[in-house]
Amino acid sequence: MRDDLGADVPLQAPATRIVSLVPSLTEAIAATAPDRLVGATDWCTHPADLAVARVRGTKNPDLAAVRALSPDLVVANMEENRELDVRRLRDAGVAVWVTRIETVAQSLESMSRLLATALDVPDPDWLVAARTLWGTPSPRRLSVAVPIWRDPWMVVGSPTYTDDLLATAGLVNVLADRDGRYPTVTPDEIDRAGADLVLLPDEPYVFTADDGPEALRTPTRLLSGRLLTWYGPAMVEAHAALANLQT
Repeated sequence: MRDDLGADVPLQAPATRIVSLVPSLTEAIAATAPDRLVGATDWCTHPADLAVARVRGTKNPDLAAVRALSPDLVVANMEENRELDVRRLRDAGVAVWVTRIETVAQSLESMSRLLATALDVPDPDWLVAARTLWGTPSPRRLSVAVPIWRDPWMVVGSPTYTDDLLATAGLVNVLADRDGRYPTVTPDEIDRAGADLVLLPDEPYVFTADDGPEALRTPTRLLSGRLLTWYGPAMVEAHAALANLQT
């Protein structure tokens, strides 16, 4: 078996004890094979009733706690998790599957292959639905900007999963041409970019009605960060939210 980065994953049988270091993958596995999930990060908030051991954060997982759970597979992501942590787990003899997801198409293919290859389960209903909903790009209709942090202000750039998700939903990211995946900008630069709407998510920075809109002249819309950044079951909800987005 090889993960998305081409690394060997030494599984001799379908994984039955899985620790997830990625909130999106945690939700995906919990919705597909919940009995196999034994550990997740503190940031894994979906499903709300998830009852598994917690192993700290995505960037600072408690590797000793991970190993103590005796997983036959740890799932990680190239962007969300550190290469150092992946290497240390592998050096300790733990099988790790790393995903690489920068587009909607990659997310669908990556999750399908992970579930089929490492877990030996067919595409679940939520993945079939997501593939149907996101299979045909929508015509362009709105331009948007998406801040993800404040002080300093940072926005979604390209190439990122969120940028491709927006494009597939018919939303043009007006700051996609800036240098870097998450470029630093000023509120004035966001306004001058000419977006119809600025989408303010609640993660990783928690924008609220009183924290964010007051700094911008462009109309804003608060939106769940999960719908903008989580691949997995959230993609079904994301399509409904983004496809119907209006000024």
